[in-house]
Amino acid sequence: MIGKNRAPTISQVAIIAGVNRSSVSRAFNRPELLSAQTVATIKAAAESLGYVPNRNARALSTGRHSNIGLIVPDVANPFFPPLIRAAQGEADRSDFCIFLGNTDEDAAQEDKLLTRFAGQVEGVVLASPRLSDDRIREHAARKPLVLVNRDVAGIPRVLIDSGPGIAEAVAHLATLGHRRIAYVSGPGISWSNKQRRIAVRKATTRLGLEMMTVRALVPNFEAGQRTVPDIIATGATGVVAFDDLTAQGILAGLNERGIRVPDDISVVGCDDVLGAATYPPLTTVSNRSSEAGKVAVALLLDILNTRATQDVRYILDTHLVIRRTTAPAP
Repeated sequence: MIGKNRAPTISQVAIIAGVNRSSVSRAFNRPELLSAQTVATIKAAAESLGYVPNRNARALSTGRHSNIGLIVPDVANPFFPPLIRAAQGEADRSDFCIFLGNTDEDAAQEDKLLTRFAGQVEGVVLASPRLSDDRIREHAARKPLVLVNRDVAGIPRVLIDSGPGIAEAVAHLATLGHRRIAYVSGPGISWSNKQRRIAVRKATTRLGLEMMTVRALVPNFEAGQRTVPDIIATGATGVVAFDDLTAQGILAGLNERGIRVPDDISVVGCDDVLGAATYPPLTTVSNRSSEAGKVAVALLLDILNTRATQDVRYILDTHLVIRRTTAPAP
């Protein structure tokens, strides 16, 4: 009988399930080594006792912590919470926990978190990293690593392809009569920023439009506001912003100057995390962050189970979501 204040043990689970202790351990750590019926019997016995595997003991005996790291550049950016939630859900399905790290767009902090997580997690999902490709490869050589929105050959990565959505956005503005398009950029090291800038340039060139680039050093509301004088100086009647947060700041900055959206100028965002909540509702490129988080964790868990790293390049495409911040050019 289990004492009132004593936690059930692996031996007690083994007795009730009619198996040995090693089988109980395998049921929780290496279930693929047992039949499905045996695993079900052992887990039913464990549940009846309220038995929970000791993760610290398991880590000591197997070298596996059942923890994975997830590092993002800005946890407050609305793009990342759906990614984090989906990643956590996918990890939980395999009884893994997630350690979350936030870098505040700082490459040095990203480097420090990757180094510190290394001893506590089995692998890492690194989202929108700001480190150099070479440094990312160094970390990937030490610990299984999956990238989100960074295309580094040889490292498994999940890429949200903004190209199709951006091309639709520029074509949409061209159809409305806009001839001068400003792209408000994101962080210089960002893979997504490079991809989106190239997509705007290709689309404007193909359609015979003029493109100007305005820099916003970080993707946030305040940075978007600060770009408004530079946007006005370009003479552009259509704006494509790196993301919705930047676009929201642009909307606010234009409003402060009495410039009407979309009557005087049209604005398009990217990632569709604020589109329906802005005023006017923002035309933007669709968001695939939840799917990216789920797929990235699934890839990482597959690597941990097979101990084989493949050069996987998983692409999620995008499309334009038209709302009320775009209209015919004045």
